[in-house]
Amino acid sequence: MSYPAIVSIVDDDLDVRSATASLVRSVGAEARTFASAQEFLDSAELHSTRCLITDVQMPGMTGLELLERVRALHCTFPVIVVTAYETQSAQRRAMSGGASAFMSKPIDADQLLDCLASCGD
Repeated sequence: MSYPAIVSIVDDDLDVRSATASLVRSVGAEARTFASAQEFLDSAELHSTRCLITDVQMPGMTGLELLERVRALHCTFPVIVVTAYETQSAQRRAMSGGASAFMSKPIDADQLLDCLASCGD
């Protein structure tokens, strides 16, 4: 299986960021973590990212707004949207905005790895 070389993880919860990064690294991918959408957008990693995993509910810019911003910047990497507060409207907005997947928290490790494999380089 092939996984994206660099996966950026945006979540305001440190424990979730760390756990997700560990899972990503367990398959040999590089994980970059960010506490906010703006931190990711301001980083040098924006253009080296090969897949983005973002939470929906975050202070400031939400994950859905981040998805809209990266698409407006013509970034074509896959985006996986995760949330603890799943709603049909959020899922519709994510998928219509170009998300590759929409997942509920707690994240199922096998499901996330399958999704990452489908996003592989």
